[in-house]
Amino acid sequence: MKVYNLCFLGFGNVGRSLAGLLLEKRREMRERYNIEWRITGAASRRMGWLVNVDGFDVESLLAGQSASSISQPPADVRQWLRAARADVLFETTSLEPHTGQPGIEHIRAGLESGAHIVTANKGPIVHAFEELNALAEASERRFMFEATVADCLPIFSMFRECLPMVRVLGFRAVLNSTSSIIIEEMERGHTFEEGVARAQALGVTETDPSYDVDGWDSAVKVCALARVLMRAPLKLEEVEREGIRNLDSKRVQSALAEGRPIKLVARARSLDGRVKASVRPEQVSPDDPLAMTSGTSLMVHFELDVLPGLTIMAHSPDLKSTAYGLLADFINAVNSNRDGQRLSG
Repeated sequence: MKVYNLCFLGFGNVGRSLAGLLLEKRREMRERYNIEWRITGAASRRMGWLVNVDGFDVESLLAGQSASSISQPPADVRQWLRAARADVLFETTSLEPHTGQPGIEHIRAGLESGAHIVTANKGPIVHAFEELNALAEASERRFMFEATVADCLPIFSMFRECLPMVRVLGFRAVLNSTSSIIIEEMERGHTFEEGVARAQALGVTETDPSYDVDGWDSAVKVCALARVLMRAPLKLEEVEREGIRNLDSKRVQSALAEGRPIKLVARARSLDGRVKASVRPEQVSPDDPLAMTSGTSLMVHFELDVLPGLTIMAHSPDLKSTAYGLLADFINAVNSNRDGQRLSG
């Protein structure tokens, strides 16, 4: 039985949830997939570059009680990956929407060190998908990113495995839980600021929610979907972007009373050989699939050349849902005996 050395770059809420899920599913992974693992590397701004080639005690790692077992801690990501003998790198560092760095360099270093990559970081997909994908193919490693757009929704794997030769003409989506929570609080008569506080209390947004409420998070996800599924090199600045910061409770309540609630809608459509995309608050009709979303739920409605409409939805996903997206990519990466980089068979 192969024992995989796992390295966690970023050990915040998502990384910690993944570590817990790996423990929960350990026996099942061994019995059903013949997979065993140990965490030999963990790194974050707070922790530094930790290495234990024999494997950390996960409970101690989660409790913040672990230290490197080597005398000279690594100075950078490449030294760290070599010292930890990484087979799989989980890259879950924070989004930087405008450049994708340092996530791009992390993933590049992981592939060049011989590790499979599993990431929840959207930036590298938007700014360097083709380069990183080609590097993965050349390295005979997998570059997996299911958790980047809609937590555990199997969007990329669905097209890769189940929909060969299909062409995506466009999509509409609700992709940001924070904005949905804030809008719902405003529907109840609360202020925008109270909505932000509610989202923070639920753990779905950061202390600074700007990327969420100003539409950056959704715009990056639109670019990632367009780049991978539509083969369109859509740039972030090409997405018409309007967040929810200027919404007021009266407008939101009025839209709800009309039966056409406001959602932060992300969309892209292929027109005359180019992709036109936007993120903005929109009223949706009761028969619109997007009207079904509530709370942290996420949804994407695709228009395909062979199917007028295909809708996929995650009902009330949480951190464990995101962690599952990473876990599923890990299993698929190490179990694959073929080139899985192409999305169309």
